[in-house]
Amino acid sequence: MQHSSGSSRGSLRAATLGAAAMVAAAVACGTDGGATKGTPGAGPGATVPSTPVTEGPAPGSPASPASPPSTMSSTPRVDENGPTPVAPSVAGADDGAGVPPPEAEETPPADDATNVLDPGTQGDGDFVIGPDYPRDPALTDRGAPRGRDFQFSMSSADSAIFKGDDATLNADQRHPFTRQINVYVPAEYVDGSAAPILVIHDGPGPLELVKRALDNLTIEQDPARRLPAFIAIAVANGGSDSKGSERGLEYDTMSDRFARFIDTEVLPAVLANPDVRAAYPQLDFTSDPEGKATMGCSSGGAAALSMGWFRPDLFRRIITYSGTFVDQQDDDAPEESSYPLGAWDYHSGLSLIANSEPKPLRIFQHVSDMDNGANAPEADHHNWVIANQRTAAALRSKGYHYRFLFAQNAGHCSGKLYDLTLAETLLWAWRGYPVE
Repeated sequence: MQHSSGSSRGSLRAATLGAAAMVAAAVACGTDGGATKGTPGAGPGATVPSTPVTEGPAPGSPASPASPPSTMSSTPRVDENGPTPVAPSVAGADDGAGVPPPEAEETPPADDATNVLDPGTQGDGDFVIGPDYPRDPALTDRGAPRGRDFQFSMSSADSAIFKGDDATLNADQRHPFTRQINVYVPAEYVDGSAAPILVIHDGPGPLELVKRALDNLTIEQDPARRLPAFIAIAVANGGSDSKGSERGLEYDTMSDRFARFIDTEVLPAVLANPDVRAAYPQLDFTSDPEGKATMGCSSGGAAALSMGWFRPDLFRRIITYSGTFVDQQDDDAPEESSYPLGAWDYHSGLSLIANSEPKPLRIFQHVSDMDNGANAPEADHHNWVIANQRTAAALRSKGYHYRFLFAQNAGHCSGKLYDLTLAETLLWAWRGYPVE
C-alpha cells in the first residue's frame, strides 16, 4: 500500500481496507513525510473540450491530472482505529471541506428492531488506491457453502411507474420492454427471518462478486469482518443510455420515483416469485431502512444516492462507483424546475448536501483518475472527477459516515476496481448492522 507521496508501502488492514496481504500492497492511504494525501483531478480551469454526454468508458487516456493541493497540514487524525488520512482540499468546495469527519460518540440503538448502533468512524474518510488491482481473496471461491440463484423478468406493461411511454423519452425509446431480475439468497439466510437486502443497479452487474463475498464473509469467524446474510437483488435497467433513454429516466432523474419502483414493484415481485417462494416459503425482507442497501456504477451510482437522498425511510446504505453526479437529467424532465443541473446540484449549484440537514445515510463513493470527463471544464457540468470530489467534500463537511476512494490508473466503472475493493466496500457499508 503506497502513501500519496509514493515513498512507502503499508498494511491494507491498517488502512481499514483489511484484505489479505496480496491485496494490501495495492491500496494507498494516509500521509507521510509532510506530503498531503490528495485526490488529484482536473481543475475547473481546464481547457480540454468537454466529453459527450453519453456515459460509456472514457475514450483514451486523458492528460495527466493536476497535482493535489499541498496547502493543508499533513498530520493524520489518530483515534482508536489508527491513523486516518487528512482529507484533501477540493477546488470549488464549500468552506470546511478539509475538516476530517467528527469523532463518533457512543449512541443508543438507532432501531429497536435490529439494534443498529453507530459503528464509529473506522473506515471513514478519503483514500487513494492503485495503480495495481489484484483480486481480494474474499471474492474468490474458497469452497464455502453456496446459496440459491433465481432469475425472472418483469414487463413494463405491468408497471404503474415505468411503462416505457414517458414524454421525456426519445421517440425511438417509447416502447414496452422487459427487465431481468437476478436474486441470490445466501446459504446463511434462515427462512422466515426478515432479511436485509442489497439492490444492485444495471443488473446483473457485479453480482457474481457479491455472491462470493456473501459466501465467504457471512461465515467469517471475526465478527468485525462478517457480513449479514443479506439477499442480493440485481435489477436490469430499462434500456439504452443517456438523456432521452429509459435508463437515463430511471437513474438520472432527481426524484423518489426509482426508489418507489424498487420498493413497491420489484421487492414484492421477488417475494411473490413462484420459484423463490417454493425454495423459501417464509421469505421476508426487513422493513428497517438500515437493513436496505443499494449499489450502482455511473448513472446507477446516481440512482443509488437518489434512492437514499429522497427516501431515507426506505434505503440508507449507499454504494456508488464512478457516480454520475453530473448534469445528466433529461432537459425536459419536470424535475428540471427544481433541480436544473440534475445530480450536479448535490454538490454544486443548489449544493443540496451542504444546504440540507444531514440525512441518516452511510455513503461509499469512488472515482478514477481517468474517469469520464476527467479533463472537461467545470462549466460543462460533466466532469466526474470534480463531481465526486465535491460530493465527498460536502459529505465530509456535514459529518456523514462516508468513504471515498480515488483510483489511480483506472477508468470509468472499471471491473478491476471491484476485484480489489468490493469485499471491503460491502463490509464498510454494513458496519453497525447486526450479524449472527
